[in-house]
Amino acid sequence: MFMTLKTAVTWWLLNMLTNKRYKALKQVYGDLDAALEEISPLMLSELGLKQEAAERTLTRLHDFNADGYLLAMQKCGVGLLTLDDDAYPFRLREIGDPPLFLSYRGDLSLADKVMIGVVGTRNMSVYGQRVVQHFVPVFVRSHLVTVSGLAIGIDGEVAIETMKAGGKTVAVLGNGLASIHPSRHARLAEKIIADGGLLLSEFPLDMPPDKYTFPSRNRIIAGLSEGTLVCEAPEGSGSVITAELALEYNREVFAVPGPIFDPNVAGCLMLIKSQQAHLVTEPEDVLRHLNILAPGATVPPPFIAQNPHEQAIYNVLTPLPQSTDDIIEKSGRTASDVGVALVMFEMAGVAQSLPGGQWVRR
Repeated sequence: MFMTLKTAVTWWLLNMLTNKRYKALKQVYGDLDAALEEISPLMLSELGLKQEAAERTLTRLHDFNADGYLLAMQKCGVGLLTLDDDAYPFRLREIGDPPLFLSYRGDLSLADKVMIGVVGTRNMSVYGQRVVQHFVPVFVRSHLVTVSGLAIGIDGEVAIETMKAGGKTVAVLGNGLASIHPSRHARLAEKIIADGGLLLSEFPLDMPPDKYTFPSRNRIIAGLSEGTLVCEAPEGSGSVITAELALEYNREVFAVPGPIFDPNVAGCLMLIKSQQAHLVTEPEDVLRHLNILAPGATVPPPFIAQNPHEQAIYNVLTPLPQSTDDIIEKSGRTASDVGVALVMFEMAGVAQSLPGGQWVRR
């Protein structure tokens, strides 16, 4: 650590120390312990803080109790890394603007595993959900750790599918770790930790999310990952920003195509069309570009219909979603026969129910 823990926590709480400012302070004072002793309006002005921000920083420093803050971190189960700590994730250290401070809950050893960023829109469609379900289990079988942002939509689905497949996931938050945003994912966050995963944030414990924190969060996702997969994203979205940051860090970017008239995938199509992202339709496409050996495919046992009704209904199913009414009409079977058959197919692992009463063949 390039400063004592109390000093690190203090500078972290002040939330004004950039890499450029750190280097300037170190050059003048030798280390940040000495710099903290000399903090003043003049110093903050020379570091580029406006008067209002400087006054706010000094007030915060005056009111700050480092021992109490360390106790609060302990109660929350939060640890803190600085950029110079040996345990700091080495991939993240390589980017041009790594966070000086990184707080965490969970298994920190995951930070040095091979990671794949999987991101997408909060407004997840059935298609986007199926993309996540298609890619993530193969990544898990390939011993990749998934990284996402714990937001509603694709991010949450990535965490759920990773754990369902027996893998480990890292969630990077755009707020402090004293609380979970969005609040509806509080249980999911606890499950991530219970399942051996990791939560990360560069922000002080009680820092709320705002429009500035999420782009900062996105650079951490991109910086941790060997590559970033964009599953479903509109143009100008945070997921596209994450992809552009990954490119800036010389990491691979992948995007899944979709219908050309769907604004929910316009960002993916833009990344593909501009040749910023590899077009991928199978998880093996991603693994091949990353030079990761794909696991052997799990081949389901052949489906054997128990009667002509089941066979007729099974023949109607495709990888594209269909409503139960469509299946009834196409198979020519009764609603009762179709309902029973679909339940049996799902139990056998040859069909999957989707939101909205739709079904697909697996």
